[in-house]
Order: sequence, then structure tokens, then C-alpha cells
Amino acid sequence: MSIQLVNLQRQHEELYDEVRDAIERVLDRGDFILGSEVEAFEEEFAAYCEVKHCITVGCGLDALTLALKGHGIGRGDEVITAANTFVATAMAIQQTGATPVLVDHDPETYNLDPRRITAAITPRTKVIMPVHLYGQPAEMDTIQAIANEHDLLVIEDACQAHGARYKGSRCGSLGNAAAFSFYPGKNLGALGDGGAVVTDDDSLAQWVRAARNYGSTVKYRHTIRGFNSRLDTIQAAVLRVKLRSLDEWNTTRRWLASQYLELLEDLDLVLPTEVPDLDHVYHLFVVRCQARDEVLQHLIQQGIQVGIHYPVPIHKQVAFERGCVIPTPVPHTETFCDQLLSLPMCPYLSLDDLETVAHEVRAALVREGLHAPDAVAGRV
Repeated sequence: MSIQLVNLQRQHEELYDEVRDAIERVLDRGDFILGSEVEAFEEEFAAYCEVKHCITVGCGLDALTLALKGHGIGRGDEVITAANTFVATAMAIQQTGATPVLVDHDPETYNLDPRRITAAITPRTKVIMPVHLYGQPAEMDTIQAIANEHDLLVIEDACQAHGARYKGSRCGSLGNAAAFSFYPGKNLGALGDGGAVVTDDDSLAQWVRAARNYGSTVKYRHTIRGFNSRLDTIQAAVLRVKLRSLDEWNTTRRWLASQYLELLEDLDLVLPTEVPDLDHVYHLFVVRCQARDEVLQHLIQQGIQVGIHYPVPIHKQVAFERGCVIPTPVPHTETFCDQLLSLPMCPYLSLDDLETVAHEVRAALVREGLHAPDAVAGRV
């Protein structure tokens, strides 16, 4: 038995002919850097995100960094973000010269807790960067209201939220700008690294478009000190193919999540919470479990791939020991990192796969003496 956390092989088998044809078009034209497929994908993804501009870049980290730098964020500034996110969120802030200010998350949604933001604001604060973690939109109305009150920018880290909606609006259209990653395992993934900045801001779009290409929009004319961060034309061609299936894949993810919730509801787990009026796209299906490591080892032994997102909080990483600020304690981040477990989630799982996962989770919990739901510490 083998159940993968993410089955990219099945995805590429399904799309093989279309992907091959897309790649061959690029090979025939030879426009490997900033070719016509890049422009076409940017137009299509901007329309999908319901914004005016999409500027593709080399990876999600670069998208976050350039979205910040394009707004003038730099040394002496502070950016408030979630303490429980992937390290790239804070790393992008540091790469501008600014300081990440880490705030704890809501224990039910795992997203940045708006109730903790105001206490973290100082005269140096310039941006709030919510992360739509695991594919569920953050509480954007409240976050935007706080930003408006304090004259702050809102830049979305939407790297896990391709296609998610907040009260009808796409993630990516909810702030001053947003960053996406097209890492292969994302809901919309390339065959390698890739990223994008999306925005309605004409000036920001113009700056990022130049900055990604050595600070140039006209060959050998450099208006700013830029970077080399361009999405390969082949990757853009592949993403155009996959974008056509994204909504269908997300619908399947949501159905699989609903089945998981039924199959696991009586177990000693804290299951994902869906917020009304939000479309969670389940980039990850994450549960909390008191006996996380034991369950993880049992599932691996049974041929079931699982993950931990993320085992070490940012502020406990060596690279950030002196590079971030924690204005108030982050108990949820520090406690839950030892309990979180990501179960297999991708559009190519079957109901039989889910039933097998649930059966083995149940077996592991029974073996650990955890059977009643009340046995889970900190259940919400």
C-alpha cells in the first residue's frame, strides 16, 4: 500500500499530451525568457484573480520580496505577519531590510489573529502581511479595517491559496498586492519554481515588471537596480494548461476534505474549521493530535505519506534568532507545532484512500490509549 501526500505523477499523466504540446510550442519558438507564453499566462492569471496585473517572477519568495520592495519597504520598517507561517514569509521581509513582527494565530483557523495585531503596531509598522494558511483565507475585513485605521498597507501571502475566495472575492484581490508561489506541490504548480505578484496598482506593477528583469523594460536600459527573477517561458506554458483545471481540482479538494471530516469526526483529533462565506481550497489538510509523532510513524510504516507544517517556529530558527520581533507571547504557535499533522491531500485521492488513512489514524490512536475526543489537550 502507498498513499502519497501529493500525487503529482497522476496529475502529469492526466495532462501529459497538453503539457507536452505546450512545451513543444516553446521549443519551436525558442523564446525561453519572457516569451509569449509568459505574457499570456500573466493575463489569464490576473483575470482569474480578478485583478488588473500579474507579474510572474522566479519563486514565491521573490514575489513576496518584490511586493514589499515595490512599496518602498526597507531598513527601519516593520511588517506584521503570522508567527506560524513558512519561513519564506519572514525571510522576504528580512530581505528588504525590514523587521518581521510575528503575531500568534487564531487557534481555530490557524490564520493571523486580528485581535493581536493592534498591540504589535508601532511607529515603524508599514505593512500587515496576512497568510492564507493551508488554503483558508485570513480574516481580511478586520485586518483591512485595522490597516486603514493606522494607514498601513496589506500585502497578502497567498502562496497556499490559489483560487480561494473570501466573501466572494478571490484571494489575491483583497489587499494592496499579493504574492503567489507555483512550487510544484501547490494547488497550481509548475514543473519547478515560480511565483507571481498580483495587484491593481499600476505603479507597483510597472516597478515589479522592471525589477524582475535587471531593472529593465527596454533591453540594455536599466532604470532601477533590479534582480534576475523571471518565470521561465516553459513554466508559464505549463501553468496555462494547469490553470484550466484549477477550479475543478479545488472542488475535488473540498469534497475530499468533507469526507475526511466525516471519517475522522469521532477521533481524538482537532479537525480543520471552515469559516462561513469563505472558500477553503485545502492546499493542506491539517489536524492536531496529542500523539502526533506516534501517529506519524504508524502511518509511514503503513505506506501513508504525511507531513508536518511546520515543525520549528520561525523565531526558533537559527536564521531568525536575532532577526525578528515578538511583541506578545505566541503560545499557539509554540504549542501546536508539536501537534500538527498534514494528512494526504490532492485531487487524485480516492474515497478508499481516505478510508484507509482514517482507519490507520484510528488504529494508531487506539494503540496510544487515545480514544475519547476529550483526551486531546487544547481541543477547540
